[in-house]
Amino acid sequence: MISTRTILFQIHWFLGITAGLVLAVMGVTGALLSFEPEILAATNPGIVTIAPGKAAPLAPPALIARLQAEVPDIRIQRLVIDRDPTRAAMVGYTIGDQKKRERSYIDPATGALLGEPRGSGFFETVENLHRWLALPGNGNGIGRQITGFAALSLIFFALSGLYLRWPRRALDWRNWLVLDLRKTGRNLYRALHAVIGGWVLIFYLISAGTGLWWSYGWYRDGVRHLLSTEQVAQERRGGPGGGGKHGGARGTGHGRERGGHNGSDDDAQPDLARAWASFAQATGGHAYEQITASVRDGNVQFRAKLPGGRHDRVSDELTVEGRTGRVTSQTPYTLRHWGDDIVTSVYEIHRGAYFGLVGRIVMSLTSLTMPLFTITGFLLYFARRRRKKALGAVLTEAPVAPSGAATTLVAYASQTGSAERIARLTAQALPDAAAVPVTALDPARLAGLQHLFVVASTYGEGEPPDAARGFARTMARAPGDLSHLRYAVLALGDREYADFCAFGHQIDRWLHAGGAERLFDAIELDGEDADAQRLWQQQLASLGARTDQPDWAPAPMAEWRLVERRLLNPGSSGGPTWHVALAPGDRATEWAAGDILEILPQQDARRVTAFLAMTGLPDTPELHARLMTSILPPEAGPGFDPDTLRPLAHREYSIASLSSSGRAELIVRLCTAEDGLPGLGSGWLCEGAPIGGVVQARVHANPAFHSPTDPATPIMLIGNGTGLAGLMGHLRQRAASGGGPAWLFWGERHPDHDDYHAAERRALVESGVLTGNVTTWSRLGAGPRYVQDAVAASAETVRACVAAGGVIYVCGSLKGMAGDVHHRLTDILGDALLEELAATGRYARDIY
Repeated sequence: MISTRTILFQIHWFLGITAGLVLAVMGVTGALLSFEPEILAATNPGIVTIAPGKAAPLAPPALIARLQAEVPDIRIQRLVIDRDPTRAAMVGYTIGDQKKRERSYIDPATGALLGEPRGSGFFETVENLHRWLALPGNGNGIGRQITGFAALSLIFFALSGLYLRWPRRALDWRNWLVLDLRKTGRNLYRALHAVIGGWVLIFYLISAGTGLWWSYGWYRDGVRHLLSTEQVAQERRGGPGGGGKHGGARGTGHGRERGGHNGSDDDAQPDLARAWASFAQATGGHAYEQITASVRDGNVQFRAKLPGGRHDRVSDELTVEGRTGRVTSQTPYTLRHWGDDIVTSVYEIHRGAYFGLVGRIVMSLTSLTMPLFTITGFLLYFARRRRKKALGAVLTEAPVAPSGAATTLVAYASQTGSAERIARLTAQALPDAAAVPVTALDPARLAGLQHLFVVASTYGEGEPPDAARGFARTMARAPGDLSHLRYAVLALGDREYADFCAFGHQIDRWLHAGGAERLFDAIELDGEDADAQRLWQQQLASLGARTDQPDWAPAPMAEWRLVERRLLNPGSSGGPTWHVALAPGDRATEWAAGDILEILPQQDARRVTAFLAMTGLPDTPELHARLMTSILPPEAGPGFDPDTLRPLAHREYSIASLSSSGRAELIVRLCTAEDGLPGLGSGWLCEGAPIGGVVQARVHANPAFHSPTDPATPIMLIGNGTGLAGLMGHLRQRAASGGGPAWLFWGERHPDHDDYHAAERRALVESGVLTGNVTTWSRLGAGPRYVQDAVAASAETVRACVAAGGVIYVCGSLKGMAGDVHHRLTDILGDALLEELAATGRYARDIY
């Protein structure tokens, strides 16, 4: 069942990529229009603003007479007179029977026409864009419907965005208002979108709610009937000057009158001078800041702005019959009902002027942020599309397999598709595995599983993805008996958030609380972290997953040189183990104890020769070189297309040396592949690559396995076989820095053949770096056979190390050793303490 949150999100982003562009245009143009009078005044000295002269301004009737004398057959539709002597008056008029309205500023002392201000045409275009996108039909065309729909969308954006970003700690103001600019990429886009959206939410609701006034007559009439005390449906007027006394008209006198006829249709021109005299008599000669006289339907409507009024509608309003000069209505501002004030001031509310200059500035700034939401919304949309595309490619390559009665499941909790993509790749890699949503893990399904791999993303502030909220509620209850289950968790998150990978860790703890056994420690994937994806892939390979897949997240490699190769166990009954050293081409390369070296292997030349013979492909140098670095399908035949080949995946090896030595030393056991030839990674390092030859490699930082920051911290190192490499890095670091005690527990086959780096380990004991050096030999026949047995026999030492604040490191094979050591440590320390050590970084494992 699709959740309400999912539905709202889908509508939110769909409207965002459609109405978002329109709102961006409306926001920028609206901000410009809010300060049009000031911009025109600043750019038009001598027209909008004038130098005060010696002559006093003409009285309005005299000014009207001058205009009528200067422009024969003038029909004045609007006259605006300022008390400020530096501001020109403004007249809107038509001539004779012409329909086109003209506009001009007037010298109030002489009545001379000063002309139209520069930039008025620009602002006319800006207004047309703002109101109907400058599309054909003007206010009666499709453009008006589009902008009206955009205004409705803005209301939905504001309310749905509030719901979608509602934080868990809603009472903490920081979650609403603090913008963390340290974030990057998608997190920064999301933060800008969500946090700034919270800042401007109320302003957008005001802007959209008032903007609908000019888009829909039903909305305008409804607001009037709801708020106006007159309860009279006004004539529907769709633009500047429309709306009558309670019409919320856009006209402000200076800078809002455009072309087009908007006055009386009556052939009889009102006697404007007489009307003005009636206005002066009715108002007792009161001194107003600005007076606007508008001719409508044979009447003259006066709007007289009170001195100090915060906007143009803080005014006394009066209507005079045009021919007789009789006052037909008079509404002082002080007697205006609050509902009538809102209806009358819709335009002033829309542009923020209702709240004074500060309100106008704030509304303009919030309008200018609209493109920000369009841009960040598109960036988030494209990022989401990329993830969906990557998931689609996985599904195309290997369609979803039925889960049925599968005993191995890969469960995913995905918000944008990243977790699902990795989960499906995981299911493809594991034999007989199926990928399912985490919500499919009901008690009956869990009871029938043997292995469970969970890929879970964390959304927002430690929250589960929308589709996984049901499973999150399930985890609020104690789990049943899961002691039959072995599992692993890949937790996706972002370190820029405080609750990094919280949901993945919650699943990990819930499964562990039910008695399930970890196959390996939870892996944290930070954003698009290629290293974490590759580590997950390598851990799966250690459990028997397919190794013929390319890297899920390829990373750039550099040239290293193979400088040394020495057999460590001649005569051993086990596989040959080699000491391998590589020097970086860039001497500035650094790494820390616990880090990993990734190498790109190459095929054995004999395998390539056999493949060429099987497919009949020509053995050209170019094709041969390409086959050496490609996955070779075992059953290819004649007609095989080499363009379908995929690159080999990398291999990982623990680094035994410090970067100060100038080379990365490895311990590599030569493995044998199913075809009887050497394995890819081990074969390339132990036999294929020539001494002095180039090996493509890179350092993979492994901070969870680094040495303690304080060298005085005791360390206990536990491992087997080639895992000695990861432990030697810590011992060499302790030898270089000095510090607290160190214990080493390590096991191999036989001391006569398999005692790797024995001389160096003895020297570390003699120098006091190694407090204890315990070795076990599985083929000796005396003493503890396995390293886990030695750990169990040293229980008091383990407890003392932990009590002293020590850190336990385990490095070696995932199968057998790692699990058995974990059980022994649980027996010694208790499960709760061991979990606490793991959570605080004092129990670290690098197992493979």
